[in-house]
Amino acid sequence: MAPSAIEVETVTVPDVSKLKLAAIAGPYKEIAPTKYDKDAELTGVEGHAAAKYPHYLPTWDREQKFPPLEPFEHYEHGKDADTTFPNLLPEGTTVTHLTPTIGTEVTGIQLSKLSNAGKDELARLVAERKVVAFRNQDFADLSIKDALEYGSYFGRHHIHPTSGAPEGYPEVHLVHRGAGDNSVDKFFANRTSSVAWHSDVSYEQQPPGTTFLYIFDKPETGGDTLFVDAVEAYNRLSPLFQERLHGLKATHSGVEQANSSIARGGIVRREPVINEHPIIRTHPATGEKAIYVNPQFTRDIVGLKKEESDALLKFLYDHLAYGADFQARVKWQEGTVVVWDNRVTQHSALIDWKNAQRRHLARITPQAERPFETPFKA
Repeated sequence: MAPSAIEVETVTVPDVSKLKLAAIAGPYKEIAPTKYDKDAELTGVEGHAAAKYPHYLPTWDREQKFPPLEPFEHYEHGKDADTTFPNLLPEGTTVTHLTPTIGTEVTGIQLSKLSNAGKDELARLVAERKVVAFRNQDFADLSIKDALEYGSYFGRHHIHPTSGAPEGYPEVHLVHRGAGDNSVDKFFANRTSSVAWHSDVSYEQQPPGTTFLYIFDKPETGGDTLFVDAVEAYNRLSPLFQERLHGLKATHSGVEQANSSIARGGIVRREPVINEHPIIRTHPATGEKAIYVNPQFTRDIVGLKKEESDALLKFLYDHLAYGADFQARVKWQEGTVVVWDNRVTQHSALIDWKNAQRRHLARITPQAERPFETPFKA
């Protein structure tokens, strides 16, 4: 049984709907394209085949607007799991751990065929191992409707405020760089790295938990995804430092992401929000504590002066980014579905291939509980 949890209220701060987006500045690293050559994707372009899954190509509907997200009661299925994983990892399944604390590869089972008991075990395994790559899956061949139905078991679907989505399915977040797209060259003209550590949409009042990403097209090599174990990062800190972090909250902002989308000719489906979350959050199934700040969306620590907040956040960002001994690198293969827990990890895509090959994936992003913390224990 997971340790009992004492929930700490997450507070919504400024009503950003009353502010001009352009007036709010802040760091935000955005490389995702907001357009592509549709003909080239559908029919191919010199040296590149057509997209394998054209019904998953991104669209951006400028007329599509959604109201603010309403709170909902999330049920954590990982709490119900049999932790021997008989339904998820039956005899004949191959399990390979990538590192001692984070990252596992699994072959020999089909996620699409799991019973509810198997899905419970999936949520728990991913919470424990942080990120799990399931190979040789048929998930991409499901209808989009069926894929979303599958994902809804783990929480309410998040509709991303700015990303491309398959036509008619705004609940699917697409990661897409079309064949022949060399626009990243402009980015690297002024930047040295594409690494951008983050936990997805942490600015929401109820950010994601168990999250799915599945591949359609990939470069021949490159385009891997890095993950960092925010639980092990917390465990590496001294007890005195851990204790100091408990009780602190940080603001997370979606405003800069919206600004970036508008500046690049993209869309904003929903007014951006700013929320406060505890810097140390507790996972509801495992009881583990994790560092919950990231340089993409966290802005400051509540109650500290700017210099104090900046110094503490920089330490935490660096601690996570430099922690190669509690990170894992997932290499994409055809038929791979990567499942991770956004509550206890951060990740970064890598834009490192130079042959303009297509990289195309879809993310299903069920929301989870409001972040909470439990008391510090030495």
